[in-house]
Amino acid sequence: MTATDRRQVAAWLFLCAALVFVMIVVGGITRLTESGLSIVEWQPLVGALPPLSQADWELLFQKYRATPQFLKAFPDMDVEGFKTIFWWEYIHRLLGRVIGIVFLLPWLWFLVRRQLDRPLAWKLAGLFVLGGLQGAMGWYMVKSGLVEDPRVSHFRLTAHLGLALAIFCAEMWIAIGLLQPEGGRPRGFALLVLGLVYLMALSGGFVAGLRAGHAYNTFPLMRGYLVPPETFMLEPWWRNFLWNPAAIQLAHRGLFWLLLALVPLLWWTLRGTRASLAANHLLGMFFLQGGLGIATVMMKVPVPLAAAHQAGAVLLLACALWTARTSR
Repeated sequence: MTATDRRQVAAWLFLCAALVFVMIVVGGITRLTESGLSIVEWQPLVGALPPLSQADWELLFQKYRATPQFLKAFPDMDVEGFKTIFWWEYIHRLLGRVIGIVFLLPWLWFLVRRQLDRPLAWKLAGLFVLGGLQGAMGWYMVKSGLVEDPRVSHFRLTAHLGLALAIFCAEMWIAIGLLQPEGGRPRGFALLVLGLVYLMALSGGFVAGLRAGHAYNTFPLMRGYLVPPETFMLEPWWRNFLWNPAAIQLAHRGLFWLLLALVPLLWWTLRGTRASLAANHLLGMFFLQGGLGIATVMMKVPVPLAAAHQAGAVLLLACALWTARTSR
């Protein structure tokens, strides 16, 4: 690949990553507004068209009225109220289709023009397959909320989020590598921080899925306790970190406290290196994200703050990845 090829492919991947970022944020808003169960069918092609007439709206609303969410949570909703939640889910799904097109067509173009070497072409093909699996995972998640309990499975929600974050990371990692093709392994400490940031973002899926953020709205203690007494009320103990909101929020906070020590230490060790600019962004974004998380909890999870917190998680992950990628 020539230097021009590398720049063009990197710019395209940065664009794809930016669209994935937008989709994650919209997905967060969809969840926070309980809009994710408004479309009860998975129609990858036909579903690209929105309702075009009042009859179309009535048909979709009739299908929604048969769902447990309508019957148990929103029995008084009318068509106008349905439109509000419908559009968030529709935009979320539409973004998935747009991302697929924006990824596939340039990839084919680069292949035809021989601007991709064979290993990179196969990596990008794998990413496209992963994107298709992400769409299927999204529907698998939605199906879990169309049964008796009108909530999606927090396991499937976290898997859906984790796949989106993995795609985002892969696109960013490859793009940065194309712009900095020199050899050398990333520092182990930087990779450790990157892994913990990813894990903390992933644990946010559990917090959101079980609404654990609503359970303890004080900081730094949780209702006056460092470890609430109900943290280990399930047996065996490990079940608490899968189903107990107290343990899940405690784990999410625990990762924050761990990173509060590690991120400044990583920043200190990278002073004067070529990764110092990325480390500066990582440090600043970490404290901004921490502030957003604290405010979200203390203000009882308002939608704008919670959405900003989810956006901050992705930006923090991007800074951690940038730092690791350049810390050779």
